[in-house]
Amino acid sequence: MSKKINVGNITLSNSSQICIIAGLNVLESEDMTIEVARTLQKITENLGIPFIFKASFDKANRSSVNSFRGPGISEGIKIFKELKKSLNVPIITDIHEISQIEEISEVVDVIQIPAFLCRQTDLIEAACKSNLPLNIKKGQFLSPSQMVNIIDKCSSFGNEDILLCERGSSFGYNNLIVDFLGVSELKETQNPVILDVTHSLQLPGGQGISAGGRSKQALDLALCGAAIGLAGIFLEVHPNPKEALCDGPSATKLDDFKELVSKIKSIDDLAKTFN
Repeated sequence: MSKKINVGNITLSNSSQICIIAGLNVLESEDMTIEVARTLQKITENLGIPFIFKASFDKANRSSVNSFRGPGISEGIKIFKELKKSLNVPIITDIHEISQIEEISEVVDVIQIPAFLCRQTDLIEAACKSNLPLNIKKGQFLSPSQMVNIIDKCSSFGNEDILLCERGSSFGYNNLIVDFLGVSELKETQNPVILDVTHSLQLPGGQGISAGGRSKQALDLALCGAAIGLAGIFLEVHPNPKEALCDGPSATKLDDFKELVSKIKSIDDLAKTFN
């Protein structure tokens, strides 16, 4: 049986209705964040799809020292609190340091572990002690089977609520691929599996000081993921990706979100009939 993890009133499992984890790559302003979250919430509610809002308060792993990192944890918490007050939406965000966990766990529903940090034992231990579900991104350098060690690590620290997130594997320089046989192997752990469509579309370092991307292929990748029966699809959106302060080339335009998610739902509905 596929493991079930609850986030508020949402049940995440590979056999349940697919959940859409969507939002901004990084918080740019409070007004934009609330407007984007409100739009995504309304669309997913109308389609009858579970929704978790995602945004980062700090992007600590950018290629260039000049890259936009976000407003930081204090302003991020302020924005997340306003989101909760205005929309009562579940929130997921990523952390990079142990010192961030206690504060951020008071305002979010899921803690995300970045791919580059997925084997950092002390960070994993501290995140596990938050008692929140963890969305652990599979490092671009790891095989699916190596994620079992990370699941065991979390279990030893007392947290069984682990989501496994596929975000592409390194394929030479400046390129990522998604191995769907590997995604299927992740499912064999019975943990809920999330496909991070947006970051799988990255061309890391493809623009020299920032990542390139293939946003026009988001639909193809998302439908492939939905077809094999996953717990969730992860998408980053922006009102105008060309003006996004981070990872615009991989982002989905906000105006295209409804059509994309509607098609994901159609494929997921069919895929889940085979469970």
